[in-house]
Amino acid sequence: MDKLRTLKTFIHVADHASFAEAGRRLNLSPTAVSRAIAALEAELGVQLLRRTTRSVRLTDEGAAFLARCRAGIAEIEGAFDTARSGLSMPRGTLTVTAPVLFGQQHVLPIMVELLQRHPDLQIKLLLLDRVVHLAEEGIDVAVRIAPLPDSSLHMLRLGEVQRVFSASPAYLAAHGRPASLADLREHDVIWIEDEAGPHRGWGLDTVRRSGRPARLTVNNMRAAVSAAVAGLGVVRTLSYQIADEVAAGRLERLLADEASPALPISLLFQSGRKDHPNVRAFVNAAKHHLQGASL
Repeated sequence: MDKLRTLKTFIHVADHASFAEAGRRLNLSPTAVSRAIAALEAELGVQLLRRTTRSVRLTDEGAAFLARCRAGIAEIEGAFDTARSGLSMPRGTLTVTAPVLFGQQHVLPIMVELLQRHPDLQIKLLLLDRVVHLAEEGIDVAVRIAPLPDSSLHMLRLGEVQRVFSASPAYLAAHGRPASLADLREHDVIWIEDEAGPHRGWGLDTVRRSGRPARLTVNNMRAAVSAAVAGLGVVRTLSYQIADEVAAGRLERLLADEASPALPISLLFQSGRKDHPNVRAFVNAAKHHLQGASL
């Protein structure tokens, strides 16, 4: 337990970049915190932190050690939680992250169901269009839309989405309907600056090479979809991101014969947490809502 306490002390110092703040959080003096870190560095034989009179920063070795510490402590705490809770009902806080639009459309209904079913459960839903590190950021479950490499994280595939092109009926009436990906060179394409991930160039490589300037560039998917609805051009999105607009007739999907590579919808969670009642409840609800779905 002393070693665990030392590792948690190191994590607090790294998180707050301060021996004094770590001491306040742990009810220890700054001197005690400093001695604990010095002893840890002596045991490891590496410097974990660079100290100056103004700052405390991780070394490269310290950053790598910090990631392993977080993952290891999360596994240990998960084992304790599982042992304490056994087969009990979900309670306490469940932290879930998902992409913004997907979370609003498909994860929030799962949250509503869980909160209605389990009165002792609290949920923190983080909607973020970036890769979140589970152990480092205290996440119980992450929803990912991308091919995933092998890792120590437990993964459950639920469904898939595709990249699709769409435009408004007004735009298509004025400019015609593209019959192939090559035809997009003659159309106004709405560019999304911060789009990242696998297949980001799919369908747009030819347009990029054509040298045709973009009339509108945005850095937000919702803004791009709104611009397409307003008739400003053709937009490429993930299929679920325009589902409501297509259903309402505000957008029409294009190039149905040009199939893009499918992107899996997966749940990621640390293997030590998979049997925790909170995680198990979310996984079961997500299976009911999403498994096998093509959105």
